[in-house]
Amino acid sequence: MAQPLRVGMVGYAFMGAAHSQAWRTVNHVYDLPSPVQMQVVSGRSAPAVAAAARRFGWSDHTTDWRTLLTRDDVDLIDICSPGDTHADIAIAALSAGKHVLCEKPLANSVDEARRMVAAAEAAKTSGVRAMCGFNYRRVPAVTLMRDLIAAGRLGTIRHVRACYLQDWIVDPEFPLVWRLRKEVAGSGALGDIGAHIVDLTQFVTGRLVTEVSALAETFVRSRPLPSASAGLSALSAGGVVERGEVTVDDAVLFLARLGDQVVATYEATRFATGRKNGLRVEINGSLGTLVFDVERMNELQFYDLDRPVEEQGFTRILVTEPSHPYMAAWWPPGHTIGYEHTFTHQAHDLVRAIAAGVDPTPSFADALQVQLVLDAVSRSAETSSWVTVESAIVDPVEERV
Repeated sequence: MAQPLRVGMVGYAFMGAAHSQAWRTVNHVYDLPSPVQMQVVSGRSAPAVAAAARRFGWSDHTTDWRTLLTRDDVDLIDICSPGDTHADIAIAALSAGKHVLCEKPLANSVDEARRMVAAAEAAKTSGVRAMCGFNYRRVPAVTLMRDLIAAGRLGTIRHVRACYLQDWIVDPEFPLVWRLRKEVAGSGALGDIGAHIVDLTQFVTGRLVTEVSALAETFVRSRPLPSASAGLSALSAGGVVERGEVTVDDAVLFLARLGDQVVATYEATRFATGRKNGLRVEINGSLGTLVFDVERMNELQFYDLDRPVEEQGFTRILVTEPSHPYMAAWWPPGHTIGYEHTFTHQAHDLVRAIAAGVDPTPSFADALQVQLVLDAVSRSAETSSWVTVESAIVDPVEERV
């Protein structure tokens, strides 16, 4: 019997719950080369991490993530903690010979991300692998979108439009949680949700963002200090409470180029009243258009200019056939899947890559490329100017030419 892949996880809130669901499920859905064991979860609060271990199915728990580095029964460290912890944990884990899965964005700065990439490259010589968790790549409809574009079904790509709209902090009295503090989160809507649409559009088009012109705004400059918080919810104390400064952006919009002659618009905000998780991407090409909307997760809209004029129009593709990406593992055609399944697909892909001794995707280098875009957007918003995005990896389109 194959040796198990024993996982230790850092963090147990929103992303910790999502990742736990994936690790708990993946063995039951896929025939893996190495079965997954949920070994230990780490968190700062002893009572809370003990409760999370019981609820999510972890065998053990600890309040010090450093103990994961020395445990012989941990092979992979899954980082679901806030951004200011990513670099320290990932670099230490890789140096200790542990595989790493790190949530997005990879880090809070380009410098941290570069050090993480260097650690991942050094660890590869010992067979240790690292991946960044951009789960929306694992939506079957998104992967199908990528495949159709790669097959030339849209012809020459001309326009990219991407937005990610949420409203969970629209109330000015919502507390000052860690996602609103630059020293912990790195940035606001830009890194939290903007990172997703940058990675997703680069993934589906096979092109890198090369130049940006941005603006950013913080609508609410101070908020009550929280008495408790978890995931995307929080409580503030009653009565007169102390307030703290919001040090991140609430909304970011930017124009961009992806290589030559591909123009793009991006918008990320947590102040789009009524929008709960409105991620939408549209790609226009010389032969057609593809549209993905996360609120219709199992669908793609496809306009095919090659069809006869009298048949042209947007076609709804229900992405539930066994021949569609990832879907053969699940239910009969027409039976849809949801958000949590993307993390199961992510776990599956990582386990298989480790077993095969190949680099999983997105790699830390891929995630650094997203970080470079975020950094360029931030600098552009500060200077009101176009900023060129440094390339950390070869543009896949240019490489094919």
